[in-house]
Amino acid sequence: MTASSATMTDHGTAPHNGMMTTDQARDPDYFPGLAIAIPLGIQHVLAMFVSNLTPAIIVAGAAGFGFGSPDPSAMIYMIQMAMLFAGIATLLQTLGAGPVGARLPIVQGTSFAFLPVMIPIVAGRGVEAMAELTTAAIIGGLFHTGLSVFVGRIRFALPPMVTGLVVLMIGLSLMRVGIQYAAGGVPAQGTPAYGAGTSWLLAAIVVATTLGLSFFGRGIWSTAAVLLGLLAGYAAAALMGRVSLAPVADAGWIMLPMPFHFGFALSAAAVMGFCLMGFISAIESIGAVSAICEGSAGRPATDRELVGATCADGVGTALAATFGAMPNTSFSQNVGLIAITGVMSRHVVTIGALFLILCGLAPKVGAAITTIPIEVLGGGVIVMFGMVASAAVSILSGVEWSQRNMLIFGVALSLGIGLELEPDAVGHLPETARIMLTSGVLPAALVAVVLNLAMPGRPKAA
Repeated sequence: MTASSATMTDHGTAPHNGMMTTDQARDPDYFPGLAIAIPLGIQHVLAMFVSNLTPAIIVAGAAGFGFGSPDPSAMIYMIQMAMLFAGIATLLQTLGAGPVGARLPIVQGTSFAFLPVMIPIVAGRGVEAMAELTTAAIIGGLFHTGLSVFVGRIRFALPPMVTGLVVLMIGLSLMRVGIQYAAGGVPAQGTPAYGAGTSWLLAAIVVATTLGLSFFGRGIWSTAAVLLGLLAGYAAAALMGRVSLAPVADAGWIMLPMPFHFGFALSAAAVMGFCLMGFISAIESIGAVSAICEGSAGRPATDRELVGATCADGVGTALAATFGAMPNTSFSQNVGLIAITGVMSRHVVTIGALFLILCGLAPKVGAAITTIPIEVLGGGVIVMFGMVASAAVSILSGVEWSQRNMLIFGVALSLGIGLELEPDAVGHLPETARIMLTSGVLPAALVAVVLNLAMPGRPKAA
């Protein structure tokens, strides 16, 4: 559904028959009515649904209680909390609470950016490691909240060369996960059919369906292409006898969040990693707010909107982590969806948030997701992480590639990828330093920021 074709009249024309003027479509406080708001709100959920759940599934798999584990209950809980607190964090953005929230149509969801930091923290350590991760996320979220006051003053340290490098490292760091999933799991877990042709066939069905709908679909068919691709792969897996709905039958009808579900445990490496990634997440929020205001409202974002959005990021992350969920951030794919529909109403996104909350309280939804074969999920992950890397290339295309910038970028990229590929190179360092240096993203970001600030020839701030 697009507002330009179904809901909007020319500028200045009085609304009639469910239509709206251009000024109303650009007004975040305007409510277009339930007939328009409900389908557009659900469309926002469909656009981010898979991306929102994937980090929780990947972290559970890295820890060893993901797909194929004897007891998937912890992963089901994480999936439910991902939906529930994405909805709650979105409400913080759309409705606001004091200084918290931009009061704009910003959709929040579980952040991919923290995955390269989270995976080394929990790798192979089971559910027990989640206490360290969620505790660090709480502290990192509170740090992020405090950072919102100074968000305008730190932008100079993160030009497009640095932010583009960070986004690229996130994509590159996670591509291995996509390939492992598509091939049938994680080799270390001893999956018998790892790399089998049937595994790659299921992943290929997902990728092919997603690409076909993205290029040739219209409206909801294109917007929800990844979700529909997963459904196509799921249907193929069911025909192959690879799907069992027993977990859905065993799951209850309602699940309430539990404070400190995984416990409380401090890890210096985890806390430092989450706080450092808070800088990157803050810049993500600034970019999302700026894109919405400039692209859909035809005006620059106000300082209050920027501060409120970043503050909601931090509060949403701390709140989610308190109940065992992953860090939250603004979702860029939904920014693009607003540009497509032409409707900037924050109340539309509020309806989508309420739908997410309802899903988050129903454990049968999470149980149904755990029945997806890992190869099917792998096909979707390949597409999503490839798009992360593509977004980085788009950011980097605007950089002036002088010899100075090429040297800074090259050294940071080389260290980031090299240490991630060869973690034993820092095997004699303390655990905190080892986890941070082998995350890929953090060393690359730190080297790029420091060199960009220290080396001569840096452009003056505008």
